[in-house]
Amino acid sequence: MANSFRCYLFVSPYSLYTEFILGCLQVQLGVICSIGIWTLSEAKLQAAQAHQTWKSPSELTEQVTKVNPESGTYREVKTTDWADKVAPMSLQASKSDRTRASGFAKNEPNFGDLKFSIPFLMAAPENFNPDLRLPPVLPKPPQNSSPPTTSTEPEMPDAVLESIDTNYRYDTDNFGQTNFFLEPTIKFRLNNGNKIFFKTGFNFFEQRGVESVTNFPLQIGWQGKIGQVTLQTAGGVDVFNRLPTAINLNAKVEAPISPPQVSSSGQLLSAVILSGNLEQGPYKSNARTLENQITAWRFGPDLYWQIDRDTSLFSSLRLGSYNDGNSEVQSFSRLERKFGQFSLAANLFTWSYDRDLERTSGYFSPPDFLVYNGEVAWEGDIANFLRCRLAANLGRQRLKGEFDNANTYQTRCTVKLSPNIEADLGYSFSNVRNQETGGSAYGGNSLTGQLRVKF
Repeated sequence: MANSFRCYLFVSPYSLYTEFILGCLQVQLGVICSIGIWTLSEAKLQAAQAHQTWKSPSELTEQVTKVNPESGTYREVKTTDWADKVAPMSLQASKSDRTRASGFAKNEPNFGDLKFSIPFLMAAPENFNPDLRLPPVLPKPPQNSSPPTTSTEPEMPDAVLESIDTNYRYDTDNFGQTNFFLEPTIKFRLNNGNKIFFKTGFNFFEQRGVESVTNFPLQIGWQGKIGQVTLQTAGGVDVFNRLPTAINLNAKVEAPISPPQVSSSGQLLSAVILSGNLEQGPYKSNARTLENQITAWRFGPDLYWQIDRDTSLFSSLRLGSYNDGNSEVQSFSRLERKFGQFSLAANLFTWSYDRDLERTSGYFSPPDFLVYNGEVAWEGDIANFLRCRLAANLGRQRLKGEFDNANTYQTRCTVKLSPNIEADLGYSFSNVRNQETGGSAYGGNSLTGQLRVKF
């Protein structure tokens, strides 16, 4: 028994130590299991709550914030309501921009057909252009949930083809001079509302005693707005068949002096618009001038004033500096009054050069030239697809102190070939001089046209 007791005493300490270790392990294992069970239960509870509160992306986008343009307050509306409002805003803003650009971007002093549409204004600056409006920001879904479905709508391209306008002009006179111009312009609209355009074409100049000249103009331009100010700039080269290549550039800045007042029907009631112009390039007067490689800088302001619904005033001033050392001052003013389809206008044109260099440089450079006349015109629809204008100008012209009659007869028709295609065709005859003729009478014919395709 003593041996057995010794063996028991020998083994017992190790058995107690082993049981103590096993007990600690059991306690630790129990604690670990309890923590694991509690963690899993919390995770399930959070997942259940997330499942109850989480909505699909389509449900989340149903609530967005909308600004009240009258009070400036916010309210929650559905996505369908928001989308229905944005689409008409985009169309209206685009129409206003297109109408304003087509009316004021031209250099021609014919503003009789100017129309305005009321622009859409919101309470916040970012809402002025609906195309820049951002969609509502969606919260991030839980990691274990399925990712949101991506939109199937295609992204807007960086540039969209807007229009192609092709200008045509064919000038002849009774002294053997011919000028022909054919210049298409391709215009693209960018995502931010700005525009870029490319102009090229084919020009031909013919004159007695001079070898004919062929010209291929190449130009790229940009047009955009900064607030209410419209900016336009362009630059390129003129390539000739037998003359050196020349650089051309132009820039224009246009701003309203007073806010335009528009009637409920979209007709312009009053406005004052001022613009500044800068041009440089070959002086495309005739073949002799091009052969002498005459280039000119021209700059000056334009003013358009819509006095009332039917009365308008346009005035332009140009200062010129030529590479042969000559300089010019040119001004034009037109006051027009409409009476339904009829209109009356008074025109005044002055032109003076520092030196008369027509014999050496080839271009008409009178030291003192004055033209004034009165115009009677009619414009109306002959058919649903045909609109025409007839005009007659009767007046006087003065060159080097001698007076003579100054008459011009014009006709122009616009044919609407389709909703997106229009064509203009015009003809005019004038005895207003553009060169020295001595005692002989001058007569010039012009055939003009334009083909407009919108996309």
